Amino acid sequence: MRFKFLISAALPAVLLAGCNSQQGSSASYQPGPQEMAEASDVAAAPENAERYAKNAVSPVHAVAQAPVSTFAVDVDTAAYANVRRFLTQGQMPPKDAVRAEELINYFRYDYPAPGDRGAPFSVTTDVAQTPWNSETRLLRIGLRGYDLGRAQRPPANLVFLVDVSGSMNEPDKLPLVQRALGMVADNMKPGDHVSIVVYAGAAGVVLEPTSSPAEVRAALDDLSAGGSTAGGEGIELAYAMARENFDKEGINRVILASDGDFNVGITDQSQLEQLIERNRDDGITLTVLGFGQGNLNDSMMEAIADKGNGNYAYVDGVDEARKVLDTELSSTLFTIAKDVKVQVEFNPAEVSQYRLIGYENRALTEQDFQNDKVDAGDIGAGHQVTAIYEIVPAGSKGWLPDRHFAANRRPENAGGATGDAKGELAQVRLRYKLPNGDASRLITQPVEASRLRNAPMPSGDLAFAVAVAGFAQKLRGDDLLGDWGYADVKRLAGSQWGFSQQAWWRSEFLRLVDRADAQTRTASVRRAEDRAL
Repeated sequence: MRFKFLISAALPAVLLAGCNSQQGSSASYQPGPQEMAEASDVAAAPENAERYAKNAVSPVHAVAQAPVSTFAVDVDTAAYANVRRFLTQGQMPPKDAVRAEELINYFRYDYPAPGDRGAPFSVTTDVAQTPWNSETRLLRIGLRGYDLGRAQRPPANLVFLVDVSGSMNEPDKLPLVQRALGMVADNMKPGDHVSIVVYAGAAGVVLEPTSSPAEVRAALDDLSAGGSTAGGEGIELAYAMARENFDKEGINRVILASDGDFNVGITDQSQLEQLIERNRDDGITLTVLGFGQGNLNDSMMEAIADKGNGNYAYVDGVDEARKVLDTELSSTLFTIAKDVKVQVEFNPAEVSQYRLIGYENRALTEQDFQNDKVDAGDIGAGHQVTAIYEIVPAGSKGWLPDRHFAANRRPENAGGATGDAKGELAQVRLRYKLPNGDASRLITQPVEASRLRNAPMPSGDLAFAVAVAGFAQKLRGDDLLGDWGYADVKRLAGSQWGFSQQAWWRSEFLRLVDRADAQTRTASVRRAEDRAL
């Protein structure tokens, strides 16, 4: 029945006091290794308590020393919506808030759908000249998952975990959460069940599992914000609800909605990781929705979404809520491939140097690729993943200087192609597991070297993807872009996209480029005036 309030069991040994949200403070969060950013690696946005994991721009690699690049896929889009929020408000985003892959993957591209569901996604590669560097080329790798209509989606056991602490008492927080999750209620189908857990000073169940969209909406409408926060207790209770109503044939997911300004409640961060991973391994995934500003804990929310094999989206308005929880709901909820890894091996006969644009916090070691115990990103129905490498053709001027000692230099005859590498620029390898599988499957696709020599300038759909990548790197202060500026981004992106929803999002992108350009010019004028004083 609705509004049955349950106080979860106390955890005296591991719970910390909640934050005093009325004073605008947020609890200290000390993530663990790998995806969890160390506390010292978290940067705050100017004049507020927002927290972002530090990520240096991806480095340049010499193929002679590091011919293989490996990373986990990323389908999060939070960074794009967050960047939009800053620019719309007349501010440049903090550099660490800009994750290039999330800006690129916010948009859809013209990748073909997979021929059948035997392979859950298609693989597309193309090569183009680099707009900002005549000496380099761009290699794009695109994945597209198979589509799943609403009627085909399996039944869902969803638990909404809603932060109702005092810090959520803002128009762009709890009221927007209520509207956003109401869209999920509107998309419920027969067989779906939704329950709602809230957390503030204590955690409780305000809605037992129901298949009634009206009951879900009514429970959401009755929520109000106030009090301090005990997020860890809420997560435990949400997982307990998901386990209690586990559907072996369906989707089992916790959807956390918060500004991230909560005390996760567990002193030992490994306990939090183990909690999320244990439930992930048992088939309960975690989607994280970020809301609000001023105390947004982006670092923590991205990290726990990664641990939970889910996705992280930042909801800055009703339109974004509709995109994530209505238009793309099947992608958000239904996983078609898990632990998806990409590995690219470059042929030293054709490529001397390379760098991957974005994916800095998704990097894996070469041996991780074949290790099925190493967790990686998941792909939902209809999801797309795009990765762009900037590469230096053999014999062209690169970024790395010549080495002094002869033994450290690349031998002159190292460029001779031999064996199976002849005629190939690179080999692209992908590993993935089916949603209920434990053993990975391998897809291998060569990239012909002739495409490197005959590469055209980017055009059409590829040009837009490259424009977004360049825009992200520009916001991050990437000095390898040279004089390439925001006007060049806009020119490359073009404007002929028709009248679809994608066209609207792409048009909005052009407006954001204009805002970034204006902010940069204003800052430049101010610096000139300061120097004149």
